[in-house]
Amino acid sequence: MPAPRITTPAGFAPAFAIGYSDPANRLVQITEANPLPVALAAGAGQAAVLAGTQSTSGLAGPFTPASSAPIAVSLSGDWAGEVRLKRSVDGGATLHYLRVVGLDWGVLTQNGVEQIWSESDGEATFWLEFALNSGSCIYRVSQ
Repeated sequence: MPAPRITTPAGFAPAFAIGYSDPANRLVQITEANPLPVALAAGAGQAAVLAGTQSTSGLAGPFTPASSAPIAVSLSGDWAGEVRLKRSVDGGATLHYLRVVGLDWGVLTQNGVEQIWSESDGEATFWLEFALNSGSCIYRVSQ
C-alpha cells in the first residue's frame, strides 16, 4: 500500500508505531508482513458429540458441554414433528424447557442447524426430546 500524500497547510503528518517485544526485548513493528502474534485461546476441551437417528417420540442424551461455546443442534432426514433441546442439572432426572425472555427456545420443527444455547454451569447436561408424527430424524448435538 503506498504511503498517503502529505498536503498543505501542515506539510507534515504525525507517525505512530505499534509493535510488540521480541524475545530479545526489541521493538518489532506490526506490519502486514509481520502481524501481531495472537491466537485464539483453546477451550477446556471438545465435548463428545451426541448423534443418532430417532424414529419414535422419546429422548436422546445426555450431551455434556465442555465449554461455554454455543451448543449447535443439527437435524436432517424426512420427518415431521417437533424436537426440543432441554436442560438438566440433576443428570436428567428433571428436564427443563429452555426459555428466553419468557418465550420457548430450542424448539425445532424442520431440518437445519441452529446454535441454540451457551452454558456456564458445569453440572448442566442437555437432552433432545422428540415428538415425532412420522419419519426418521437424524440429529447431532455438538459444540
